[in-house]
Amino acid sequence: MQLLNFVRSHTNLPIKSIENTIQLLNEDCTIPFISRYRKERTGNLDEVQIGDIVKYKAQFEELEKRKITILKSLEEQKVLTVELKQKIELTTDLTTLEDIYLPFKKKRKTKAETARKNGLEPLAKIIMSQRATAIDSIAEKYINNKVENKEAALEGARFIIAEWINERTDIRNNIRYQLEKFANISTKVIKTNKDDTSFSTSEKAQKYRDYFNWSEPINRCPSHRLLAILRAEKEGFIRVKIEIDTDRAITKIEDRIIRSHNDCSKQLKLAIQDSYKRLLFPALSNEILNKAKQKADDNAIEVFAKNLKQLLLGAPLGEKNILAIDPGFRSGCKIVCLNAQGGLEYNETIYPHAPKNDTIGAIKKINSLVTAYKIDAIAIGNGTASRETEQLIRKIRFNKDINVFVVSEAGASIYSASKIARDEFPNYDVTVRGAISIGRRLADPLAELVKIDAKSIGVGQYQHDVDQTKLKQSLDATVESCVNLVGVNMNTASVSLLSYVSGIGPKLAENIVNYRKQIGAFTSRSEIKKVPRLGSKAFEQSAGFLRIKNSINPLDDSAVHPESYAIVNKMAKDKSISVANLIGNQNILQKIVLATYCTSKIGLPTLQDIVKELEKPGLDPRKTVKAFTFNQNVRTINDLKEGQLLPGIVNNITNFGCFVDIGIKESGLVHVSNLANKFVSDVNEIVNLHQQVIVKVLEVDIARKRIQLSMNYK
Repeated sequence: MQLLNFVRSHTNLPIKSIENTIQLLNEDCTIPFISRYRKERTGNLDEVQIGDIVKYKAQFEELEKRKITILKSLEEQKVLTVELKQKIELTTDLTTLEDIYLPFKKKRKTKAETARKNGLEPLAKIIMSQRATAIDSIAEKYINNKVENKEAALEGARFIIAEWINERTDIRNNIRYQLEKFANISTKVIKTNKDDTSFSTSEKAQKYRDYFNWSEPINRCPSHRLLAILRAEKEGFIRVKIEIDTDRAITKIEDRIIRSHNDCSKQLKLAIQDSYKRLLFPALSNEILNKAKQKADDNAIEVFAKNLKQLLLGAPLGEKNILAIDPGFRSGCKIVCLNAQGGLEYNETIYPHAPKNDTIGAIKKINSLVTAYKIDAIAIGNGTASRETEQLIRKIRFNKDINVFVVSEAGASIYSASKIARDEFPNYDVTVRGAISIGRRLADPLAELVKIDAKSIGVGQYQHDVDQTKLKQSLDATVESCVNLVGVNMNTASVSLLSYVSGIGPKLAENIVNYRKQIGAFTSRSEIKKVPRLGSKAFEQSAGFLRIKNSINPLDDSAVHPESYAIVNKMAKDKSISVANLIGNQNILQKIVLATYCTSKIGLPTLQDIVKELEKPGLDPRKTVKAFTFNQNVRTINDLKEGQLLPGIVNNITNFGCFVDIGIKESGLVHVSNLANKFVSDVNEIVNLHQQVIVKVLEVDIARKRIQLSMNYK
């Protein structure tokens, strides 16, 4: 099968679109660049569709690589026939390919191999033929110095037959079908010994008590539950089993093999039972569990990626002077003052809470800093002492309106101890860096969060249990997509932010920042070409996503690619105005007949994008941040009462619901059934990350620190 047909069979996209996209990928073009600036070539495919092409292209290449390895092995064994070669070349999935190769695969020492060496394969063939009678007397002929008696001869022959049965593709597929349709996953709690239950009743084990002695069809087991069950097994609290109807499965095999009712059929029945219990079921039950795990991984990774995208595209406060507080009790509250560009102006520690309780001094200090540094907003980390610090701030009467925001600290400690943070602030300790991160997250979540390993941001579940390679690829692609969607200011962006720009990468990002430090601010997009090692390909891929504020050419601060500047110049010239006056002039822009500007390379999709960008150049696609206040009377889980209505912020989304921060240490769960007064198939259709909501308290389990909430209470 050719690559194009393989991708087409999985995506149902037009062949021409697939072909051109693959050609662009082979030319080292990135997904954001292709989707934004090569719409004519791809047939207007979006990032998701191009991402699917990338995925199935990689799958095809992996399949072809495995075929080459297998064919080479078969040639070396001198067993490769024309028919076998053709069968392998036509195979379209790895599972079938491995089934074809199974009979020829070099095996470790097996019972069947030992039996062959003992000369029992002819006996196995006689039994499989099912024509012989008096098989016992035939078996006696195979007694030798390694085969003690006829029973040993028959047993050895059955081992060989069991292996043949295990290698039959039709039988393997039948067992697979039964596993996919009817398999149950069940668990059994582990106790340290027969009389001791303390192990399973420990606090850590209680997290999994819902899955003690659990059973359900594996094809109905939701991804989050399967991952929880497998984690509980990994931590040693339960044993997991896959089960189907053994008698039914064995009967299905017998129906395919047994054609007579004689001594041979009796031996075959024994061989079938052995093959199923020792070879087929262990291997294929593991296979079905692994497939379920892979599906659960994909589900969890997809949810994580969706959450991360929402978090990265969270509303920025923008270029404001911010006072940020990393709250604490005994160690005090670390305060930093940041200028509009995120630069550190001042830092200090105050001790408004126990044990020092210097409330008056803290209030005076904060008030004076707000005045001295012309603070526009205050950001408070949502960790320890967050509520107490927020209440303190709200008591202060400032000489102007100051918005107060509670900001997620997830991953801030990771950043503050990282090389990135040390390079940015070498003369400050981790507490100062953590407070800076909190403030910068408020100003621009995207620019700050790209400095942190996405797994540490805290918007996914079971991220340490899923396939780490797949997770990294998905999260990196999500970050790249978000960064290029928003665009990057060349003169303020960090190395971390620049490294995600299409065509740039970590090394070129360092070169850009070093050039900026040595030469000064970039004055035009064309100047980017002077950065060491930034060649024409990197410029082509990146230029449209880089912004130069106050450039001589106003298009440098837009998403219009430099390759299209000539077309915009012609549009302006045809309307007898300057490019600067064309930008934002909707009356003129709407009258432009785009068809007159089509070329062999640029068609209507790109021209429509250009006009849309010219109407509102450099428009940030993110929403505006809103101030928010938790219920001031709720400080701990003990303050909650069933029926309370509380303001909250969605801080995590899963397939089974969403978690809401209601201003205490524990987040509450709004189960999918309590999200709306209708069936909800996708939680993301109802809520977004960081959405401000009103929830009703349904149930409070103080012992397990679990809170059940509802958004469907009207």
